[in-house]
Amino acid sequence: MTHAQKWVLGLASLASFMMSLDALVVTTTLTTIRHDLAASVESLEWTVNAYSLTFAVLLLTGAALGDRFGRRRMFGAGLAVFTVASVACALSPTIGVLIAARAVQGAGAALVLPLSLTLLSAAFPPQQRGRAMGLYLGLTGLATFSGPFIGGAIADGLAWQWIFWLNLPIGVVAMLLAARRIAESVGPNTRFDLGGVLLVTAGAFGIVWGLVRGGAAGWGSAEVLGALVLGAALVVAFVGWERRTATPMLPMRFFALRAFATANPANFCVFASLYGTLFFLAQYFQTVLGQGPLGAGLLLMPWTATLMVCAPISGRLVDRFGERTFVVGGLLLQAVGMGWIALVTSQGEHSTGTGYLDLLPGLIVGGVGLTMAMPAAQKAVVGAVRPAEVGQASGAFMMLRILGGVFGVAVSVAVFAGLGGYSSVAEFTTGFTAAMGTVAVIAVVGMIVALGMPSRRPAAPPPDHAPPIAQQPNLEAIDG
Repeated sequence: MTHAQKWVLGLASLASFMMSLDALVVTTTLTTIRHDLAASVESLEWTVNAYSLTFAVLLLTGAALGDRFGRRRMFGAGLAVFTVASVACALSPTIGVLIAARAVQGAGAALVLPLSLTLLSAAFPPQQRGRAMGLYLGLTGLATFSGPFIGGAIADGLAWQWIFWLNLPIGVVAMLLAARRIAESVGPNTRFDLGGVLLVTAGAFGIVWGLVRGGAAGWGSAEVLGALVLGAALVVAFVGWERRTATPMLPMRFFALRAFATANPANFCVFASLYGTLFFLAQYFQTVLGQGPLGAGLLLMPWTATLMVCAPISGRLVDRFGERTFVVGGLLLQAVGMGWIALVTSQGEHSTGTGYLDLLPGLIVGGVGLTMAMPAAQKAVVGAVRPAEVGQASGAFMMLRILGGVFGVAVSVAVFAGLGGYSSVAEFTTGFTAAMGTVAVIAVVGMIVALGMPSRRPAAPPPDHAPPIAQQPNLEAIDG
């Protein structure tokens, strides 16, 4: 690894660390925020959803801006927006101001995260990319590992505003170093695809709005159905537009590539299962096992630690053995782990609940599985396209990843609400068991999709001056 590659890896991971830490610590301090700002449950929910909404709908736009105006420049701009918005969150006098600032944070993150993956992928050749992505996820895993603990500690003894003040020094340092240590690059298209941006932003907004509002407004309500139908129609219009425009922000020919077309939906299921699990685990530890926020964060650590420990190992092995084995195997382990948790908790529905040690094997197996699948899916997607097109592929990958998280939470919450509730330990356990069964099923679906991935690693992408992919039938080494 060269000196320049080390700087790109370190700064991309630092930026990802910042986004991941912020998302996790917020979820464990919601009760404190509710008391301090006299927030309703609905408005409190939007302190999380406002971030996810703008983040998801602007991801492809963020990648397109980087390709057009410079990836390093837009990466730094995203860090600046996120950092300033974090300060606004910390200074928020009301819940409404906090929600608005969280939405701006999401817009900044939509610039930073896809471009961090783009910069990383462009800095490493295909034969080193799996190891680099494993290290990227491992360093990001520090945030996942420490986030629940930090959030719990803040909720138990410090002012909640410090979860946002933490971003100020990290953001300033990252911006200064990125300007000095990362080389500038642009994508293959110098024209900005305004029509594509408007269509995909509006379409993603409709879909995410419907998923976010499904539990509160009702899945059969006019608001939710209308948002989902309108969002889907705009996405179809976006596909038609991209097929006709001379400079598409997301070339539809990418989906003719087997690795791209299968690894993306498989990764959607990875993050749907991940976020569906994460949403309920801390609640189980507090509601059923009687832990406080700090205790719940500590109990999550064996699960979250797998990302930090196993991701670099998985990334190196992916370079050697190929992506499909790790995506399929990882999703299988996640299904087994969550299935185990659903099984053991179902036996405690009418008592005081299942003990932590009974859950621990499932947590570790599922965590290892997710850690296996994530770097492999990322490598498959960005390795399927030419180096100059990595930004466009990364934007699509990140957008589907966030949509997967929103989908996983929405579906698991709907199942929980239909079969359980919060009135008693037994009722909560019933809903929790059903939710864990649901995330296990999602993992199985992803595993089935991943079986369609190429069984061998794709050949090295052609150089930037090569003819279009459609004229290169051997771009991917595919066997049955």
